[in-house]
Amino acid sequence: MTLSKSYILAIDNGTQSVRALLFDLHGNLVDKSQVSIDSYQSKEPGWVENDPECFWQTLSTACQRLWANTHVPKASIAGVVITTQRGTTVPLDAQGQPLRPFILWMDQRRAQQTNKLRWWWEAAFQLIGMRGTIDHFQREAEANWIAQNEPEVWKRTDKYLLLSGYLHYRFTGKFVDSVANQVGYIPFDYKKGCWAPDWDWKWQAMPGIKRSMLPELVPAGTVIGTVSSKAAKDTGIPEGLPLIAGAADKACEVIGAGCLTPEIACLSYGTAATVNTTTPKYVEATPFIPPYPAAVPGHYNTEIQITRGFWMVSWFKEQFGLHEQQIAEQRGVAPESLFDELVGAVPPGAQGLMLQPFWNPGIKVPGPEAKGAIIGFGDVHKRAHLYRAILEGLAYALREAKERIEKRSGTRITRVRVSGGGSQSDAAMQITANVFNLPAERPHLYETSGLGAAILASVSLKLHPDFATAIREMTRIGQVFQPEPQHAKTYEALYTQVYSRMYQRLQPLYKAIQEITGYPQQTR
Repeated sequence: MTLSKSYILAIDNGTQSVRALLFDLHGNLVDKSQVSIDSYQSKEPGWVENDPECFWQTLSTACQRLWANTHVPKASIAGVVITTQRGTTVPLDAQGQPLRPFILWMDQRRAQQTNKLRWWWEAAFQLIGMRGTIDHFQREAEANWIAQNEPEVWKRTDKYLLLSGYLHYRFTGKFVDSVANQVGYIPFDYKKGCWAPDWDWKWQAMPGIKRSMLPELVPAGTVIGTVSSKAAKDTGIPEGLPLIAGAADKACEVIGAGCLTPEIACLSYGTAATVNTTTPKYVEATPFIPPYPAAVPGHYNTEIQITRGFWMVSWFKEQFGLHEQQIAEQRGVAPESLFDELVGAVPPGAQGLMLQPFWNPGIKVPGPEAKGAIIGFGDVHKRAHLYRAILEGLAYALREAKERIEKRSGTRITRVRVSGGGSQSDAAMQITANVFNLPAERPHLYETSGLGAAILASVSLKLHPDFATAIREMTRIGQVFQPEPQHAKTYEALYTQVYSRMYQRLQPLYKAIQEITGYPQQTR
C-alpha cells in the first residue's frame, strides 16, 4: 500500500440515511454525501420494510454525489468499508436475487408459533427462568415469521443475510460477512464469534435456517474482496478497490468515539440509545443476554440499549412540536435546533415530571410487558417540561445501564463519551453530565460510526499499525461538559429516590395492562 493512498471511504447505511464519508488518517472528515432513506413501507401496522434495490440505489446515489463534489482523487483512496444498521434481514434465492423486501430491525411483527426445543434445553431454560426469553427470541426471529407466513418464499430461500452481508454481496459477488456485524435473531455464538455449533438450541429455535443459508464469517478488518465492475459502475467507486469487512454501526461508533478500554463508556444518542464499553472479557451486563462482538477482533461490547432512544425527539416533534416546526421553517433551520430553547425554559428535574423511556418492550430489563411512563404531572407543566423530561429520562435509563455494566464487569466507568446525532444538543450533553455526575465528552465529530469503520479499515490496510495507534491518531475530544454540582445533586436525589424505583413499582401494572388490552403482545 503506497503512502499516497491516504484516504478511507466509509459507507454508513443507517436507519434514517446513507452517508458516504471520506476520512484522512488523522480522523478528519474530508468530504461527505448524505441521502435520506425515504423508501420504507409499512403494509401493516408495526411493519417496516424496504426494497433491497432501494437500499442499493440510495447507497449508489450517496457515492455518486460524493464524487461530484469532492476534490479528493479516487486514486488516493486506499479502501472502502461498510457499516450498517443491525438486525435487518433479507432472503435470497439460488440466483442471489431477493425474494421479498428487507425486514428492518424496528419491525414489530411476531411469529405466532414457537418450536419446542429438545427436552433437556426446555428443562434447563425452565430451571433458570429463561423460557420466556427464549420464546421471545423465537417470536422475534424474522426467519420464523417468513417460514410461517410466507412458506413459498422460505421454500425458495437459498441465502439468508443481514443488510451488511447483502451489501458485501452486491460489491463483490461473495457471500461473506464480518463477525462484528452479527447482531440479530440468527444462530450466532456470541462468545466464540462464529455460527453456533450443530447441537446449540438456536438451530432448534429457528428450524428453517440451515447452515448453508448463512454467509462465511470473517473477522472484522478482513479484506473480503474487491469492488466489482458492476458495483463500480453503479457507485463510481474504483473497480478493484479493496472492500474491508466492517462492523455494525454501534460497534463502529464505540471505537469512533475513542472508547477502546472498559473504563470509558460510549453513550450513543441515536434512533436507539445505548451505553457501551469495549472489553476483552465476555461480560453479560444482563444475565443470559450476550454482549455483542466489538469492532476490535477478540473483544466485546457490553451494550445495553434503550430501543426508542432519540427517536423520542422525533416523536415529540411529530406530536407536540408544531410550533417549533413553523418557526424553524421561517428561519430556515431544523426544528430540533429550537428544542434546546425549550429545555432552557425549565429547571433541572422538570419540576417533578419524571419519564421512563420504555416506549418499546424489552427482553429482560425491561421485560416484554414494559411500557413507558410519565409521572408527577401538575398544572405548572407544559410542553417544555415534557421535552426536558424526555432528555432526563433517557439519561436516567442510561445511567442505570452504566451501573449494571459496572457491577457485572467489576470495572468502574470513569469517563463518558457521547456520540450520535443527539450529542449535537448542548442541552442533552449538559443533562448527561449532571445525571451521571461525570464530565460528558463530545467527540470532535458526530459521524463516529463512519469514523470507527475508517479506523478499522486503516488498521486492516496497515495504514496504522494497531487499534491503539489508530484511535490515538484519528479520535479526539471536541468539547467537554462539566457537571454542575447543584444540578447534579438534584438529579442524584431524583434518580435514587424516584427513577430507580419506577419500573419495579409499575411492573405489576404494566402486566395487568398487557393482560387486559393485549398490548404489548404476550409471548406465551
